[in-house]
Amino acid sequence: MLDHPLNSLGLPKPPAATRVVVAMSGGVDSSVVAAMLKEEGYDVVGVTLQLYDHGAALAKKGACCAGRDIHDARRVAETMGFPHYVLDYENTFREAVMEEFADAYLAGATPVPCIRCNERVKFKDLLATARDLEADCMATGHYIQRKQGAAGPELHSAADAGRDQSYFLFSTTAEQLDYLRFPLGHLASKAETRALAAKYGLPVADKPDSQDICFVPNGNYAAVIEKLRPGAADPGEIVDLEGRVLGQHRGVIHYTIGQRKGLGIGGLGDPLYVVRLDPESRRVIVGPRESLATRTVPVREVNWLGDAPFDSAAEWHVHVKVRSTRPPRPAVIRPLSATEAEVELLDPEDGVSAGQACVFYAPEGSRVLGGGWVWRGR
Repeated sequence: MLDHPLNSLGLPKPPAATRVVVAMSGGVDSSVVAAMLKEEGYDVVGVTLQLYDHGAALAKKGACCAGRDIHDARRVAETMGFPHYVLDYENTFREAVMEEFADAYLAGATPVPCIRCNERVKFKDLLATARDLEADCMATGHYIQRKQGAAGPELHSAADAGRDQSYFLFSTTAEQLDYLRFPLGHLASKAETRALAAKYGLPVADKPDSQDICFVPNGNYAAVIEKLRPGAADPGEIVDLEGRVLGQHRGVIHYTIGQRKGLGIGGLGDPLYVVRLDPESRRVIVGPRESLATRTVPVREVNWLGDAPFDSAAEWHVHVKVRSTRPPRPAVIRPLSATEAEVELLDPEDGVSAGQACVFYAPEGSRVLGGGWVWRGR
């Protein structure tokens, strides 16, 4: 029997014989992916995760995976004529994402729960569910590209730099990448996605993008942490770098590294910024902006997507991001093991905090080489 030519998802089957599970958040991006693949003739199965108790979130805008979003995903499936399932992942999500988020904040870190959700829920449990459904691959609405390289599938930044989500997907493993597909990554703009939604007559074509972390729909991190960890907002002292008390604060969880406004210690001349948080002594340490500059960043839990083993070289000259909103900057990675490294930023970065991701990029082109989690070091 002759091999079938590769279909648009890179699989040697006709679309009708190719089952694709689409992770549907209820937003326009994943809805367009499902509609596009259905129109191309694929055997599409939509799956939406219920990640937290949406009873109180039905009327809230800007949160993904709430009750309204489940309803919207179901309507898209009905419109396009493919099966849709809702899976209750509340307990998994709370244990794998929300609990760590609270603990990290209480430890003075700045966590990025969306990465952990992708890593521990969507690309782990949901991907396993897709395999159980005998799907040939799983597709998502993320703005990132999967390209076939000489050594296998590679992860690349999205064509639209303004929509690129590679920072949040750095922990995607080579094995997961083999199974995942990202049909929107090559689009030049979000306007193209919305035009496709209108073309398919989707009820979410004009739905606003979600802006907040799904379980913090109003942006009030402290309130969520206090709910998860009662008594977490104990007051304490605001001190300078020499330990002099400058004022009082209402709980370490209300502050982040690099914060300048809302400290309540005005009238001291030069602006002061939060440079360190000490949860054990309940102290917020402040200093001048120059004290925020960081050149050396210890990282662990490294996920390396390069062709050669991570620790096969003494150093890697790459570009890195320590914040999703900033462009990649030149850096040198010095591996300490297969999963730990020290990253030297050639230009110092302000406000690097434990709990953030440090994502690696090839110096030229769009390839994502993985990344690791910033920590305080030994």
